[in-house]
Amino acid sequence: RCILLNTGWSGGAYGTGKRMSIRHTRALLNSALAGELDNVDTEKDPNFGLCMPKSCPGVLDNILNPRNTWDDKEAYDKAARKLRDMFRTNFREKGLKDLGIKEVV
Repeated sequence: RCILLNTGWSGGAYGTGKRMSIRHTRALLNSALAGELDNVDTEKDPNFGLCMPKSCPGVLDNILNPRNTWDDKEAYDKAARKLRDMFRTNFREKGLKDLGIKEVV
């Protein structure tokens, strides 16, 4: 199992949004480690292919998908595509495919 937690900014770009609360971060981590997210409904992120839970004990449902926390959805989409493209560029420039690592983003 692999878990990726957003412990950074949510609700907007740096300076606009705010940090994810430590309470929500702990609730997400504890639920994931306890296997409580293994069988919950998920939605797939269109840019990164990650599955995000639609619910988690102790966490408001509306913050589980980072796009939902941004008032400006178009700005979120633009920022997400930029980040995705940065990952893709880094993958190519580092020659990770030559090491047998599969590109998934």
